[in-house]
Amino acid sequence: MLASVLDTVLDRTVAPGYSRLGYLARSAGWSGPQADPQPGVLAGKVALVTGGGGGLGLATVAGLARLGATVHLVVRDEGRGAAARARVQGAVPAADLRVTRCDVSDLDDVRRAAAGLAEAGPDVLVHNAGVLPPRRTETPQGHELCLATHVLGPHLLTRLLSDALAGRAGRVLWISSGGMYAQKLTFDEPVPYNGTTAYARTKRMQVVLSGLWAARGLDSHAVHPGWADTPGLASSLPGFGRLIGPLLRTAEQGADTAVWLAAARSSDVGTGRFWHDRRPRPEHYVPWTRETPAERDALWSRVEALTS
Repeated sequence: MLASVLDTVLDRTVAPGYSRLGYLARSAGWSGPQADPQPGVLAGKVALVTGGGGGLGLATVAGLARLGATVHLVVRDEGRGAAARARVQGAVPAADLRVTRCDVSDLDDVRRAAAGLAEAGPDVLVHNAGVLPPRRTETPQGHELCLATHVLGPHLLTRLLSDALAGRAGRVLWISSGGMYAQKLTFDEPVPYNGTTAYARTKRMQVVLSGLWAARGLDSHAVHPGWADTPGLASSLPGFGRLIGPLLRTAEQGADTAVWLAAARSSDVGTGRFWHDRRPRPEHYVPWTRETPAERDALWSRVEALTS
């Protein structure tokens, strides 16, 4: 009971719970379904990780490889992907690692890569690729970059791989952000454009989409990693990184729950949940961010239309 109360307090006070301190406090008490996965539990399984070339994605690749999975690093830059593969191979010599080029923000590139990824027979799909642009940028299809990278591309890839995933009782993980708590579901871009707000709004969309996919029968979960020390954070939010400094989690700590979820039994985790530090979390903390069922359905219709 005391551990549960402490966990809730850490979560609601945000800074302690999202920091390295929250991870260390919680991980000391993990047992039962929350315990570390057994060695080799993912042997014979195939995992796809978008944005696997660095940061949380690279840590996720390494974590899945250590559990025995064949891991495909789905990256925009094949050279960076090859370097990331070599880095993981050095730490996990027996790892079976593949590199697939795919820019998830480019819907045409997603369609091109999807056939090969489906043939790989995925058991786990991790939507990790992320951006926080300093100014408004459009993709080749004319979509705002945050929306395309976090929502449209992942949704399209999920749809194109849904049959392959369903055939293997596969699981989809959406790496969201605690920043989504400040945003209500909306398709509107911030005016004037603000990358941080656009990022948080699309991270809210990811959580909603994960639940909508779960309602349609796919094993789908959203996860937020807390505040992790990654190259993306350093380049996008340098002031925040300097302010928090030593309290930032390592990339491995930030990726921990995604790796754990990839290996967890369905009977222990269900589906359609939002996770942080191996526990399901509320999707809203204040009433004014709550969306209606009609708004959720409208998101699905809009995303389907834009990716058809």
